[in-house]
Amino acid sequence: MSEVGTKPIKITETVLRDAHQSLIATRMTTEQMLPIVDKMDKVGYNAVECWGGATFDASLRFLKEDPWDRLRKLRDGFKNTKLQMLFRGQNILGYRPYADDVVEYFVQKSIANGIDIIRIFDCLNDIRNLQTAVTACNKEKGHAQVALSYTLGDAYTLDYWMDMAKRVEDMGANSLCIKDMAGLLTPYKAEELVKALKSSTSLPIELHTHYTSGVASMTYMKAIEAGVDIIDTAISPFALGTSQPATEVMAEAFRGTEYDPGFDQMLLKEIADYFRPIREDALKSGLMNPKVLGVDIQTLLYQVPGGMLSNMVSQLKEQNAEDKYMEVLEEIPRVRKDLGEPPLVTPSSQIVGTQAVFNVLMGERYKVATKETKDVLLGKYGQTVKPFNPEVVDKVLGEEKKNAITCRYADLLEPELDKIEAEMKQWKQQDEDVLSYALFPQVATEFFKYREAQQKKVDASVADTKNGAYPV
Repeated sequence: MSEVGTKPIKITETVLRDAHQSLIATRMTTEQMLPIVDKMDKVGYNAVECWGGATFDASLRFLKEDPWDRLRKLRDGFKNTKLQMLFRGQNILGYRPYADDVVEYFVQKSIANGIDIIRIFDCLNDIRNLQTAVTACNKEKGHAQVALSYTLGDAYTLDYWMDMAKRVEDMGANSLCIKDMAGLLTPYKAEELVKALKSSTSLPIELHTHYTSGVASMTYMKAIEAGVDIIDTAISPFALGTSQPATEVMAEAFRGTEYDPGFDQMLLKEIADYFRPIREDALKSGLMNPKVLGVDIQTLLYQVPGGMLSNMVSQLKEQNAEDKYMEVLEEIPRVRKDLGEPPLVTPSSQIVGTQAVFNVLMGERYKVATKETKDVLLGKYGQTVKPFNPEVVDKVLGEEKKNAITCRYADLLEPELDKIEAEMKQWKQQDEDVLSYALFPQVATEFFKYREAQQKKVDASVADTKNGAYPV
């Protein structure tokens, strides 16, 4: 251990969540994670982000794993380190707004199964969509961190961010995160932003960014000098590209300074050595596309997060329209403006991106509007910072615009837990199954069927063994 500075920077490790979500489509299995937990637990991380975001969906859908089981196993392994998850406000880990009773129950079960810190964000930065989750987290004695989705645009002034920080503090959050999902925050802007936030709130401030545009390490350096408390990094085999800056590099950059986190580089090397073959296998199998490892300065021009770019490319490929790539990129900022200039993060990024693809392929803007675009314009996702383009509202909604919502959409939703439980009771083996089904009914049902089939196989082989037939 090197000597820790007077203002050591705290570091949250993302390799078990955002790093593999960003680079290998969230395909790291629990089995790949568990052998290294013991070493990761000795580093002295502020927290390990290991759950939430797309991990829940991917576990059930692609890996045929129970995400709750993963969380319990990680909790057993991490004796000294806080575990953190990412939570999409009223959308939880799904893609629609849920009733408050589902949000509250999900928070309760996440903390009961081992989560310490819940990072809660809303794709429109609509505070109303964060309150239920924050209150529930406080009630369960968890740490509620509110993340503001960072973006650029006329409305997003320093005053806007300072005002949002005050409101986050007032709502009962324990810390504040600047969530720069597209790598838009440049070094000197970060310095300016951190100083402004520090002057308007006493909450600890964490900075989360992605390396997509190539400036992230420099951004962290200026933010740390400006007083940011925590940064998010990924161990080197799963760092850079559309992931975070590398843990070892950031720790080394501050060695011997007042910001020194005091990490043991030999221990970090052992952790990196463990993850390197997983990365190599992902490259060989095509799970990791070398494209996501480069630097794309277009991110700063079009504000498109890495995940959204790959989504858009595959949509164009399916339509044999890859030649329209630049046209769609140029259409994205226009659609974003029409829809009230929201930050581009799940699910707003997918909504804007898909609409831009339709606008270009149809040869006429909003000739076809997706259901999600309509829902944004109807106010179902919440309030945007700027008003919608009235011409687009007329064209897309017509008479339906009379039904636009101005309250918090979840206020219109009836409690839904009992109904969900009744619907899926034949599959329920643990309380948490109800929540898996609530978020992803079809995917969870497929998983429950798979789980049942596996259990039957195990039972059959146990019965064989008892009868004296030993499996070869």
